[in-house]
Parts: sequence; structure tokens; C-alpha cells
Amino acid sequence: MDNKKNPLGDNQPKMPRFNMNWIYTIILVVLLVALFSDGGSAIIGGPSASQEATYTRFMTYVQKGYAKSVVINKDKGTLRMYVKPDKIRDVFGQSGQQVGRDPFVSVTYGSTDAVDTYLSAALQKGKIADYSYEKDSNSGLMSLFYTFGPIVLFVLLWMFIIRRMSGGGGSVGGGIFNVGKSKAQMYEKGNDMGITFKDVAGQAGAKQEVQEIVDFLKEPQKYTDLGGKIPKGALLVGPPGTGKTLLAKAVAGEAGVPFFSMSGSDFVEMFVGVGASRVRDLFRQAKEKAPCIIFIDEIDAVGRARSKNPSMGGNDERENTLNALLTEMDGFGTNSGVIILAATNRVDMLDKALLRAGRFDRQISVDLPDLTERKEIFNVHLRKVKIDHTVDIDFLSRQTPGFSGADIANVCNEAALIAARHNKKSVGKQDFLDAVDRIIGGLEKKTKVMTNDEKRTIALHEAGHATVSWFCEHANPLVKVSIVPRGRALGAAWYLPEERQITTKEQMLDEMCSLLGGRAAEELFTGHISTGAMNDLERATKSAYGMIAYAGMSDRLPNICYYNQQEYQFQRPYSETTAKIMDDEVLKMINDEYARAKQILKEHSEGHNQLAELLMTREVIFAEDVERIFGKRPWVSRSEEIIEDNLPKLEDMPEEVRKAQEEHEAAKHKEE
Repeated sequence: MDNKKNPLGDNQPKMPRFNMNWIYTIILVVLLVALFSDGGSAIIGGPSASQEATYTRFMTYVQKGYAKSVVINKDKGTLRMYVKPDKIRDVFGQSGQQVGRDPFVSVTYGSTDAVDTYLSAALQKGKIADYSYEKDSNSGLMSLFYTFGPIVLFVLLWMFIIRRMSGGGGSVGGGIFNVGKSKAQMYEKGNDMGITFKDVAGQAGAKQEVQEIVDFLKEPQKYTDLGGKIPKGALLVGPPGTGKTLLAKAVAGEAGVPFFSMSGSDFVEMFVGVGASRVRDLFRQAKEKAPCIIFIDEIDAVGRARSKNPSMGGNDERENTLNALLTEMDGFGTNSGVIILAATNRVDMLDKALLRAGRFDRQISVDLPDLTERKEIFNVHLRKVKIDHTVDIDFLSRQTPGFSGADIANVCNEAALIAARHNKKSVGKQDFLDAVDRIIGGLEKKTKVMTNDEKRTIALHEAGHATVSWFCEHANPLVKVSIVPRGRALGAAWYLPEERQITTKEQMLDEMCSLLGGRAAEELFTGHISTGAMNDLERATKSAYGMIAYAGMSDRLPNICYYNQQEYQFQRPYSETTAKIMDDEVLKMINDEYARAKQILKEHSEGHNQLAELLMTREVIFAEDVERIFGKRPWVSRSEEIIEDNLPKLEDMPEEVRKAQEEHEAAKHKEE
């Protein structure tokens, strides 16, 4: 195989495409064969019946007047007597429809002169209408055609099918006879993709780690002189959409070396042994192109932990593929200059032998972006978006906690679509907020019909969330409250979630109290409860069980974690007595926070009712409206604290800047 000739396409498998032209061609060939055989009678008039007869019987038929015409073939020494339509039954014993259009009697004769004399006499007596001679100079060629033509046609058709299934003439990228060949896309130069570290926003730690791999590929001598060895592989680990694949492409673009890219599922095939064969072929190609990079996306498809019990989900074919991969990565063979990059979001499911040093020397964590990284990602994706002066990237980055890089790209695209839908010339702040709401909550359903009582219940519910969260110190800061149906929700309260590195028990309890504020408001101010709080109750219950069973935040079960990560472990790691204690503690915790939420609502019932009435009127209210009713919140949010800490301080500025600021403040005081 010579990948230099066509590095981008040689390894691409080409599946056979259905083309009707070939069906038409085959039908035409069949018709032509039928046309040449029997003089085309099979097509023109359907198949004609024939009958072998002796020369004596032939003369009898002629004397009785059965013959319509006679055709003599001198080369073969045969003749054909065509029967009159009204005499067909006398000769064949069947009707004209059954024997075809021109049935005939085939006769072998001895002397041509005798036949000629006899037919001349019969013609004079009116026994036959006419007789003629036919030449058969190509009879040998036609015989060969009739004998070997179908075989040749079948062979050609079979060769065509095999060629198409094999991906074209000489391709090694798959096909029925090349299933064991690697399906990896090969880029002769990684920078052909045009992606570098500049295109990867955030992920400073991950970029720093992979930068060492790039440096080693560019200048290996600097490391080998000190006794260092090239790393075998690096595993990119992180949630979906965080940029693992993009980071691998950037590594290839920065290094400028051959780059093999394939998915873990490309090793899997219905044929036994194909996966292991493709692994060996991939590394064989990589060794020829060393130094190079192999990137395997979604490696958990083949790298899943091998089962101890085959009856419990074991897969021999997948395990054989994994064994081949383990051997190629660090076996007796040498893969000098071949670096393996892999990406997965299920690192807990990978085999331990795959994760050891010498195979994947380092695991690079590609986490969800934090506040500053989201700002960088927004700057990257907003390069091609026409935005106006109202767009605040700092606010957008605060508004999108927990969003991955792919989610942020989707927000920018959705905002542009919303702006275009409203015939705007540029994308504004409100378009981005609508895009975030659209992605999180779903599409607005303003056409949903509700009664005044239902609308009031929803308004009291959402106002309850807003009121309780406003007076809980550790609850997330409120952004807006809406009673417009969106997705499956009839209303929603939007917050700026705090991205805490550690979470205390008090913070989790405040969040739980805020969740229960809607149900508490319904009970207090309407006298009944509804199904509108189902999602709130679900989240509160999960949080309570997590605090007690995993975080050890219970008075009766302190400092104990019952988390069990073992696969196929159906038995709980605690007794029935402990389970009863857990249930009791969860019930007590939720009831305490529910009572606390009701107490807060009772203390601020007047402001809560004002919020509900404002919601009924405007449908959407913002944090400024809540602040106008309840006053400013006495606590500063964590995000605001981080932003203030990152702002440049005056004492750290140059002396000229400090003097200018002092003069500005002095002038301001004079004006006052």
C-alpha cells in the first residue's frame, strides 16, 4: 500500500451503491441473447414449438398439404417445414396458442439435389407455398456464443460486484475480502486539518499536558538526551462536548505529523477476528509512517473491562480486539515513534490493563469549562456572529454554568437563528437569553389554554421559589421568574447556579429549602397541593439521599459512604436496618426544610403575594422586581465575588493611572 499517492482516500471503505443502470444493462444483454437465439422468435412471437421427424414423414406431411413453407440449410443438412395454422393440431396435437406463432418440423435429409427436386414438384402441385435456402457460415461462432456467453456474462457480473464491495480497484479500506483492513482516516500532515491550539478555548491544563507530546514529536532529541522516553499514549477523559476530539485534532495540527483517526466502533464487525486484524493493520500502517499519532475516539467501545464471567455480558470478539490492542500498545513488539491518543467519557468502564503506565501513560482530564473558560469559548464562537453593543459576554458566561463547549456553540447558533427569525440585522442580548431558555427549558407554548385559577396557582408556586431563595443565604441568585409554559414545565424560576468547588451541608439544605418553596406556597395560599411540584420533589429527594448515603451528612449515619461502583453487583452494600434509617433520615430532612420554607413564606407573605400578582400581570419578572419588593439581598454571590477578585486593583496599577484616578475622584467631589 502506498499512502503517499492518496493519503486521504485509500483507506476509506466504499460500500456498494445500488445503480439501476446495471439492472437495465443486464436485462438488455438477456434480451439480445434471446433475440439471437432461434432467430428472435422468443421475443417476437413467443417460443415456437418444434418437432423432429423423419424424411418419410416429412413427405407425408407435404402430400397432405400440411406444409406452409420450407427452409433448407445445406451446411447442416437439415430443413424446417413450417406448418399451416389450420393444420397445427393434426401435426402437434395442440392448438395454435399452445405451440406458438410459427411451429415447424425439423428434418435431416441425405441429398440436397433429391430434396430440391421433390420440393420443386410439390411447389408445382401447390402442396407448398414456397421453399428457400439459408446460409450458416457463422454457426460455429454463434454456437460458441450460446455455450460460453452466459458463463462469461456471469463472471463479469461477479467481478463487478466484488470490485464494488471491495471499495474500488485495489483499495485496502474494507470490503468483503478486506474486512480485516484498518478503516482509519489517514492525514499525511496533521496540519492539513487546519486546527491548532488557538482554536481550543479554555482547557489550559489539558493543553499544557498535550503540549509536551507535541514538543516530543517536534524535538525528540531534547528528551532522549536526558534519558527520557516518548510517551506511549494519553487518554482524554471528560464529559461529552468538552472538546476531547478537538484537542486531539489540535495536537496533530501543532505537531505536523501523520495522523490516523478512527472510532472505537470501527473495530467492531460481524465477522469473527476482524477487530483484532484491524488493530494489527492500523499499527502496521502507523509504524511505516512513524513518528505519527493514532487517535481512537470513543475507545470504550472496544476497551471495556473484560468480564470474569462470560455469562454476565462477556463478548469474546470484543475481548479479542482488546487483547490485540493491549499487545500492540505495549507488547514484545516495538512501536517507536507511535503515540496513541484516545478519548472517552466512560473511563470507569475501561479495562485496568489498558490504563496502566506503558500503555496510557497519562490521563488528561478535559472537564466542563469554568467561568473564565466559558468566556474564552464565547469569544471563539462569537467571531463569526454579528453582535450588537447590548451583548455582555461576562453575563452570558455566568448565565451558562455546566454548559460544555458544544452547548455554548449551540447557544451562539440558536441566538443567531432567533435574531434572523425576527428580521434583525445583529444579534442582541435578549436573543442570547432566549437561546439559553430555549435550550434549557424548551420552546415557549403561549397558546396553551389555562384558567385563572390554574394561572394563579402557578404564579403562587413560582413566587414561592423566588421568595424562599431570596432569603436563603446559600441559594442560587435569582435571574427571572416566568409563568409562560415552556416545554413540559408550566412555569420556571431561573437562577445563576453557584459553581462551587466544595459544597457544605448548609448550602445543600438551602438549595433543598428553595426547591420546596413552590409546594409550600401552594399549601399556604391556595389550601391544596398539586402535581406541579413533582420535579422539585424528585430533585429534593435525590439530593437528600445523596447527602445521607454518599456524603455522610446524617446525624444517625455520620461519616459513612455506601457508594458501590462494582459492575454487576446486585446486592446493596448495607443492611435492611440501615436502609430503614436512611429512609427515616431523608424524610426528617425534607420535612424540616419544608417547614422552614413555610416559615419564610409566612414571614414575607405580603411580598410574596405582590410577586404573585406581578407575575399574573406581566408573566415574566426579573431580579430587579424582586429586589424592589424585598430590598437588596444581604449576601454577595460567589460568581460576583470571583469577578471582583479578578478585576485589576488600583494599587497594582502604574503610578500614572493612580494619579489620574485620584484627580477624577477629586473633580467628582467638587461637583457634589
